Amino acid sequence: MTKTDLLHRYLFNQANVRGELVQLQESYRAILDSYAYPPAIQQLLGELMAATSLLTATLKFEGDVSLQLQSEGAVRYAVINGTHDQKMRGVARWDEQRQTLPDTFADMFEKGILVITITPKEGERYQGVVALDKPTLAACIESYFEQSEQLATKVLLRARTGESPAAAGMLVQVLPTSSEATNAADRPEFDHLVKLTETLTDEELFTLPAQEVLYRLYHQEEVELFTPQEVRFQCTCSKERSAAALANVDKAELLDIIAEEGMIKMNCQYCHKEYTFDAIDVEAIYSGGNTSPEMH
Repeated sequence: MTKTDLLHRYLFNQANVRGELVQLQESYRAILDSYAYPPAIQQLLGELMAATSLLTATLKFEGDVSLQLQSEGAVRYAVINGTHDQKMRGVARWDEQRQTLPDTFADMFEKGILVITITPKEGERYQGVVALDKPTLAACIESYFEQSEQLATKVLLRARTGESPAAAGMLVQVLPTSSEATNAADRPEFDHLVKLTETLTDEELFTLPAQEVLYRLYHQEEVELFTPQEVRFQCTCSKERSAAALANVDKAELLDIIAEEGMIKMNCQYCHKEYTFDAIDVEAIYSGGNTSPEMH
């Protein structure tokens, strides 16, 4: 069986172009299992997860990348966060009053934007924003690279829902030798590789090992394939982090909630784990002590 949840990086040595291929199953399923998402939202999260993995792979430092879709339409927001070592988490919110969701990517959003946030472990955070005015998420990400980095880029994103959910993506991008060498019109070898990449079928992308995918597409090219990197779902929530958030609320207000409700409940928006706090926990928070680490 094909090993899944791997990100592969590769170089076209004779074209000065780089590529990435990611195939996801277990990590994608973990996000889907956290909430009862309808198929259209599952599809969106799959493409967004593959895209985040591809962009996270471009980091040259420790940190993370967040891709967030925001709009006033059927989909209010969807976000996937990925770290430099390919740990992913994500969540989506939509208008649950609707009986059905739009069939196309463009119709899901009204006044939509894609916000890409790059946060290094050390240094300043960078944020880029592009409009969701293209027919696909992949096209919107290509627009981001064109606007913010002036790099000729091709992105393929696919997601499969149902009994065997899977998500996958590919990125082909020029490695500029100078500031003037980024335009695809001046890079016929880039156009050639893009045309080859576009011949890939969804079935091939979901089912074939990465090496076979690359051979089928580029067997006449000189491709240097690097060691793959594992992608996995991991949420960073904890009872301690929830307690730190509660420390910003007035103690008397917290105790009033406990008096009325019996306890304080906090849910992680990413994995939907629930953390509970009683009066003893609140006293510990304000005395500088540790709350019980168990999750209830």
